[in-house]
Amino acid sequence: MVRSDARENRARILAAAHEAFREDGATSMNQVAQRAGVGAGTLYRNFPTREALVLAVYQEEVARIIDRAPVLLAEKPPLEALREWTTELVEAMRRKHGLGDALSPSAHQAISEQTYGPVIAAIDGILDAGKNAGAIRGDADAGDFLQFTGALWRAAPGPDDRSPRMLGLLLDGLRAPSRQ
Repeated sequence: MVRSDARENRARILAAAHEAFREDGATSMNQVAQRAGVGAGTLYRNFPTREALVLAVYQEEVARIIDRAPVLLAEKPPLEALREWTTELVEAMRRKHGLGDALSPSAHQAISEQTYGPVIAAIDGILDAGKNAGAIRGDADAGDFLQFTGALWRAAPGPDDRSPRMLGLLLDGLRAPSRQ
């Protein structure tokens, strides 16, 4: 059983790393420890390498996004829930892409394998709700949708960010044909 102070330290480290990496993907381990208010030993006991810390931050972010799907569905119609959820996913993917230099190819592969199934399940949940409501076409596929989102996070962020318009086009293509 992990002591409560150890759990709190780990949570503080992850929160500090999340914030620091969002600001600067090149943040050092020592900067994360300082920001979290822990010593280097505590940091390295929890995360022996920078890659381990980056992976933990990314896994936590993916879990947060996955958990958002049912919350958004409870608050919004399926297409709007999908729009907001996808926007959050794209932002997270952009952050992960920025941290890519800290990850080895095998770590990239491992994180992709760990997160693919849960992300697909979250998309399926939203698509199924939309299909059941008659708002999303019956042949919409979560794997196809996820592949399209790759183009969204690769679109240059900033004032000329094309991803919101591209997402609008994608969501329009998912709409169920109107019944007459």
